[in-house]
Amino acid sequence: MKFKCAIILLSAVLFIWACAPKPVIAPAPDQVTSEDEFFSRAEQLYESESYDEALALYDEYFRRFPDKPLAAAALMKIGIIRALKENYEEARSAFRNIISAYPTSSFVPDAMVEELRTYYQQGRYQDVIELAPDMLKTIDSWTHIFRIYALIGDVYMTQGAPIDALDYYARAWEFASGPELEAIAEKFKEAIAQLDSADVAILIQHPDESLPMDYLLFQLGLNYALEENYGDALMILNQFIEKYPAHENRILAESLIDEIKKNAFFKRYTIGCLLPLSGPYQAFGQRALQGLELAQAQFSSQSSNPPLNIIIKDTGADPDKTITALEELYRDQVAAIIGPIVTSEIAAREAQQMGIPIITLTQKDNIPEIGDKVFRNFITPKMQVQTLTSFTVESLGLYRFAILYPDETYGTTFMNLFWDQLLESGGQVVAVESYKPDQTDFSDSIKKLVGLFYEIPEDLKPVEEELADDQELEDAETSGQAEDQTQVPGARGGAKEDEPEPIVDFDAIFIPDSPGKAGQIVPQLAYHDIKDVYILGTNLWHSDSLIKIAQQYVQGAVMPDGFFAASPSPRVQKFVRDFEETYQETPDFIEAIVYDTAMILFNVVSREQIRYRSEIRDELLNLDAFPGVTGLTRFDENGDAQKKLYLLRVKGKKFVELE
Repeated sequence: MKFKCAIILLSAVLFIWACAPKPVIAPAPDQVTSEDEFFSRAEQLYESESYDEALALYDEYFRRFPDKPLAAAALMKIGIIRALKENYEEARSAFRNIISAYPTSSFVPDAMVEELRTYYQQGRYQDVIELAPDMLKTIDSWTHIFRIYALIGDVYMTQGAPIDALDYYARAWEFASGPELEAIAEKFKEAIAQLDSADVAILIQHPDESLPMDYLLFQLGLNYALEENYGDALMILNQFIEKYPAHENRILAESLIDEIKKNAFFKRYTIGCLLPLSGPYQAFGQRALQGLELAQAQFSSQSSNPPLNIIIKDTGADPDKTITALEELYRDQVAAIIGPIVTSEIAAREAQQMGIPIITLTQKDNIPEIGDKVFRNFITPKMQVQTLTSFTVESLGLYRFAILYPDETYGTTFMNLFWDQLLESGGQVVAVESYKPDQTDFSDSIKKLVGLFYEIPEDLKPVEEELADDQELEDAETSGQAEDQTQVPGARGGAKEDEPEPIVDFDAIFIPDSPGKAGQIVPQLAYHDIKDVYILGTNLWHSDSLIKIAQQYVQGAVMPDGFFAASPSPRVQKFVRDFEETYQETPDFIEAIVYDTAMILFNVVSREQIRYRSEIRDELLNLDAFPGVTGLTRFDENGDAQKKLYLLRVKGKKFVELE
């Protein structure tokens, strides 16, 4: 039963028990009076839960017989019924009337407690806390003292302060008897279940006979297990069983111990890897496999490192095959998993349920949010736009940007991210236009971007321009060339002097598209006199095809990427050299990112303090700028990689790295 439901149920049970009317002793037949019969009829209606009718009779009884012995009893029922109907002010008025008008009545303590309870029911918790001490000073009934302390404890539970609630439940325990003991024991359990491990540990270190130390000890073991602090969980749970062998939670403690031993232990030096080694993404899988193999060979070549066992499974980029592969890796008791590249979401969900840390290789949205065992080490659109805006806004001091993007998922994703990041960095977008993915002529989109697409109305043209136009036409007519001029309105060359100038009010233009499309677009920018601006692209632009298509027009173009084989970094140079010697080809981003991911995991599992998979997760989260060939890498609190990407620029017929 959920905590909140349990509290509501327990409160309802205690309320009914606490509010039960005092047994009324029926008078002897020779003593029956009309007021007794009147009161008896009201009691019958109350017992049958006909509260409206009962309330009317109690009110009438009190109006007629305010001096009779049962007047206080009638007021008590009036207050209880009005509280049930949530008329709390009227209920309190009835209870206070008992206290003031019938101070010697046995109902006075009940009235005090029920008045206090109306504040609790109304959500006025501070009133309960402030009024309770004065009431406790005037009450000497253990039952009523118990009820007040228990009520204060309930207040603190409702306010999310279980350790304060425990204090008052412990005070209530001292005054409890009979069924009260069972009721307060349940409250103890509910409060203890809400404590964090640190609070429970403190209470255990300072034993208090008024607290249920057995439940506290069990709860600490349970908390440690839920936190995946398995070493301490096993120690505490075994201590609990030894100290309380006949406890009702013994079986549950033993089950927890078995579950921890079953699921928490693994083969520390065995790593699983999920790759699409067949199917439509086979080429990517094979390249990733080369990066993994090189990482294993280099890690194992160092004598100080332990030997590693890598279990590779082919996903075929198929969800069902991916699940089967994961189940096999689970049976193989792998310490952690690298991959996959394509079916990352389903693999992440399955690995999370299995409790296996997994580092996925995908830019798909929200993968790390699946769970605390899920990590991602890959270049993402967000990383790219952050790198570009950091360079242009923070380093170059540029603030005005244009965006020209394809109207499809890739283009709109980058457009939105780039725009948002610019606003966050202090830049602004002054022009934005889209084009269809299948377009080859981008003139209209470019003209819209710089104010050339729509003709300027005659009434908005400057007078000087009209006069100049008239003079030019007159000159043309004189020379007999006016007819030739008007026959080719779209011609370049001499007619270009008559066309309006483009409004290039931006310092840089961002074009998130493939190198093929970018190679077609950038020359058209120059054709429409969009010059002397920075041209920005995504990592897709890091391709020789871009330079082959538009070499002279893309000079100086800037783009980010996760790996640069020509980097002057000694670490990168060594990786490229070793890779080329092994596979006779130059590595690209896929090979490099898998190499880095493997090296990260290999280093983590080889640390002496690793005993459980949860500690692998913790070590990954605490990774401090791992020096990889794809840049310095760490993981944020969600498990998403934070990287310093490479920033590249086109220079001549090659790409160069920008500092």
